[in-house]
Amino acid sequence: MAKSKTMPELMDESDVVGLLIRQHAEIRDMFDEVEQATDETRAEAFQDLVRLLAVHETAEEEVVHPYARRALDGGDAIVDERLREENEAKQLLTLMEERGTDDPSFPSHLQKLRIAVEEHARAEERYEFAQLVRETNSAERRAMALGVKAAEALAPTHPHPGVESATKNVLVGTPTAMFDRVRDVVRQAMGKKNT
Repeated sequence: MAKSKTMPELMDESDVVGLLIRQHAEIRDMFDEVEQATDETRAEAFQDLVRLLAVHETAEEEVVHPYARRALDGGDAIVDERLREENEAKQLLTLMEERGTDDPSFPSHLQKLRIAVEEHARAEERYEFAQLVRETNSAERRAMALGVKAAEALAPTHPHPGVESATKNVLVGTPTAMFDRVRDVVRQAMGKKNT
């Protein structure tokens, strides 16, 4: 698997909108990988997807959504709806992680998650990102891309429902990210696929 898929902070995009749209495309591809995976490879493919979703959403919550609230016409309503969608997806993702990929409900939950995530991405691209392009210049979008990459490098690697604001992410994000990353290393060292 390419490094950029599991480590979006290493992507070379310099415009925040281009960066996030590219990540949306990779997320769609990773859903395909999970759906097509064998029983032996599904858990690892799913964990790669979980990591990308977690760091991607955290960065949007810390960098893009606060900027959109201030800069966009109707920004509060646009962002509030995206945060509601993100929280719902995080709740389902957390349930799926707890139950594991061997759970009989995994395929139906994965389909439900995919639909929700893809609808969320389309709404972001249409209502938030399109306005960001109109309301910002290339230097602002480059600065936001750097902020997104920095946030992704420090973001939790698992979903944490209820932590959808920049303030909450800053207050609990770093300790949570450290815990998540240690848990990932331990899981990998022990050969665990689900936990």
